[in-house]
Amino acid sequence: MRKRILGIAAMAAASAIVLAGCGGGGGEDPAADVDFGSEPTGTLKAWGFENADDVGTSRMDHAAEQLSDVEVDLDATAFDAQKFTTRVASGNVPDVVQMDRRYVTTYAAQNLIMPLDACFEAQDVSPRDHWYPFVVDDVTYDDEIWAVPQFYQPPAILVNKKVLAEAGVTVEEIDTSQPDVLLGAIEKMYQESGGVPSRLGFDPVATGQSGLWILGMGGQLNDEEGAPTLDDPSNIAGVEMLKQITDAQGGFASVKSFTDSFDTFGDNNQFVANQVGAQVNAQWYPNVLSPYMDQIDIEAVPFRNSEGEPFSVASGTAFVIPVGAENPAAACAWMINLTSDDAWNAAGEARGETRAAEGGINTGLFTGSPSADQAIREEWVTESGNAGFDQVISTYYDVVEYGQSFGSSPAGQEIQNELNNAVTAALLGDKTPEEALADAQSAAMRAYENATAG
Repeated sequence: MRKRILGIAAMAAASAIVLAGCGGGGGEDPAADVDFGSEPTGTLKAWGFENADDVGTSRMDHAAEQLSDVEVDLDATAFDAQKFTTRVASGNVPDVVQMDRRYVTTYAAQNLIMPLDACFEAQDVSPRDHWYPFVVDDVTYDDEIWAVPQFYQPPAILVNKKVLAEAGVTVEEIDTSQPDVLLGAIEKMYQESGGVPSRLGFDPVATGQSGLWILGMGGQLNDEEGAPTLDDPSNIAGVEMLKQITDAQGGFASVKSFTDSFDTFGDNNQFVANQVGAQVNAQWYPNVLSPYMDQIDIEAVPFRNSEGEPFSVASGTAFVIPVGAENPAAACAWMINLTSDDAWNAAGEARGETRAAEGGINTGLFTGSPSADQAIREEWVTESGNAGFDQVISTYYDVVEYGQSFGSSPAGQEIQNELNNAVTAALLGDKTPEEALADAQSAAMRAYENATAG
């Protein structure tokens, strides 16, 4: 990894030290009496493993080989937040739960899950060495780590070179750190019919990627203690830039209606149909486009922050151990084995075999662990014969090290929801950015106070 990652690691480690909240550490340590180092045996109940694919099943097979004395009872239904709290309250809890990382700190603050520092120590794992530090930041609260993270699929900007060439726009003009240049490129590419968009110059995915725009333009979603900061003046720049982009293309309502009509996963997707010149997309989306590589001409550029540097945000899922779990020692060992480099190598092999059987381009796996990412890339990501797709894959690997956590907060999911509400209201013109963010802050703060009341 480049020197950049070392700088991020140092800052992340420092920020973890000063994290302090009124939850999590406010009561007796729920893991105080757990011996995570004991021999893993018995039945292990796991929940939240819906629709496991070749990557998931190969890792579970690997973990089963390592833990031959553990019998896994797998509940393959999707995680449900309301169901989780109900199960913990009733004492009917599984040993491991898979969930989005935005939920983890909420449950940590409410003492519904166990801190895992002792688990990592027992398994001889150094979290900030094994995972990207900003991925660990997602699940760090009150100076403790509360989950075993997995996956980090960074966003970047996919560029439709056919549309750019037709409009006389260069790839270099798709630069989020230069709003005037970007808006000029958008104006050249945008097309409408009867006041209705027929082609977007740039789809910023305003609500789906709102956190990327706010943080990338210098904002912050919560403070060091996890309290929401949606009304911070630094957040206005990201909202205003999104409004400029959507206003230049018929307004947010028209843009949203148009993008909702995209055949995103189909044969007439927005790149095949030339409905976009550029679009923010997570790393997984090139997999959707790979069957159409002979019909499209794409490249990728990094999302750039206000300083002109590549910028990304971490997101993904994680494993937690609920308070009251009957077999926490086996849970600890199983989670660590699922996210080990050997498990990810097995997943890389499984995905390679899938691609060999079904065709398509191997775009790699973005695991949340730098060593696993690199090993899979070296072994399984080969030249596809399509220079554009190869450049896209390389760009996502380049931006992965420039990540930042959304922020760890007991109100993490509510902060995201209220931010999306605020961005929507501001882009529609129903409220000024200041008014929208102030209202979002009030709602998010209520959620934060409720989450930390105990």
